[in-house]
Amino acid sequence: MSEAVGIKMSDAITVKVLKHDGAEYRRWQAKIARQDDSLLILDAEFEVDVTHELLGEIRRGTRTVEYYWFHRWYNVFRFLAEDGSTRLWYCNVNTPPVLNKDVLSYIDLDIDILVQPDLSYRILDLEEFEVNAKHYKYSETEHRQAQQATAQLISMIQTRQFPFEPELSAVKSC
Repeated sequence: MSEAVGIKMSDAITVKVLKHDGAEYRRWQAKIARQDDSLLILDAEFEVDVTHELLGEIRRGTRTVEYYWFHRWYNVFRFLAEDGSTRLWYCNVNTPPVLNKDVLSYIDLDIDILVQPDLSYRILDLEEFEVNAKHYKYSETEHRQAQQATAQLISMIQTRQFPFEPELSAVKSC
């Protein structure tokens, strides 16, 4: 595994989620747990309490393990319970992330997939994708990549490919 120049494992980095027009949508701090040429795994904790329509109450301190592939159009967040078991996975369809010094950024393309510990799943925000595709004028490539990313995530979930392995412990995933 290689490290980005100037970044060491466990260094803090900032994750920035952008809208298609470049406006910052969300931001948080995370620590690098593992990095190689194709995959970056981050360890993060929610800094504030959040109420989510589908996820319910996410308490400050809730830990996530975040999987970012540098050439894929999605990422996966593993939400952990207090005992380190998987509470759920949350998948985001987005442009491939860019790591520039200590900032990881990507453009959110709206489609999400909520995955339960039993690997049942629900595709979210398809309507939001269509609205924003028109508003921001998503390219044909972005449309195609978003559809392919959604299909690839579903295949990974159904076949229990990494990181959708219920028996995978939080420690092992980092």
